[in-house]
Amino acid sequence: MSETPGPAGPLTALKLDERLRDTRLFLAQALRTFHATGAIAPSSRALADALARYIHVRPDPDRPMNILEVGAGTGAVTRGIAAAMRPGDTVDLVEANPEFAAHLEGLLKTDSELSVIADGASVHAKPIGEMGTDRRYDAIVSGLPFANFTSEEVGEIVDHYFAVLRPGGTLSFYGYLYTKEVRAVIARRSDYLRQARTSWLVQDLVDRYGIRSEKILANLPPAWVHHLRRPATVPPPRAR
Repeated sequence: MSETPGPAGPLTALKLDERLRDTRLFLAQALRTFHATGAIAPSSRALADALARYIHVRPDPDRPMNILEVGAGTGAVTRGIAAAMRPGDTVDLVEANPEFAAHLEGLLKTDSELSVIADGASVHAKPIGEMGTDRRYDAIVSGLPFANFTSEEVGEIVDHYFAVLRPGGTLSFYGYLYTKEVRAVIARRSDYLRQARTSWLVQDLVDRYGIRSEKILANLPPAWVHHLRRPATVPPPRAR
């Protein structure tokens, strides 16, 4: 005989309310700034955990990590990062959208999962290109929608990532499945060719520096997650 689940506890209800607020803000901004947001829904926890894989799996468990998340949005992936962080770790959350950045600042004070990393987290309301290169990171998690950018823009972004990533450090990013195929059917030729050139550049990076790729079906839309490792001794060539 099956039991009927009881009512949700206060913690579960609080988390659901937090996610609803995140989703409402995300959808409102996605409609206004789709080129920069590049998604139709917040990232799933499965995608967030996959992107944080090399924060969980670290070469030296006793050494704190410096982490960079770019395009942190409403914090969906940040929660996966927070779950992988250990005492002494720090994370810089870079978000160019001022509405999202302000929301992240609030989450670090009130969110049940993110408040635990507040002492080691900083929000930067600016594009990644304005961050400078004076700080080094052990892991970078990128949520930027490469498929919406030109290959030149993606090359500049990846050049910046490799400039601030320590030798042996990891870069994790994602892209949606079948984006190029869908654009081939519905997009203008110029847009399809732009996205195809970006896709070729990304594939070249994966071929040269990739250490793992994984398909995440439990996301809307389903996605590929790619993990790259910066060469330990030889500086990487420019991405373009």
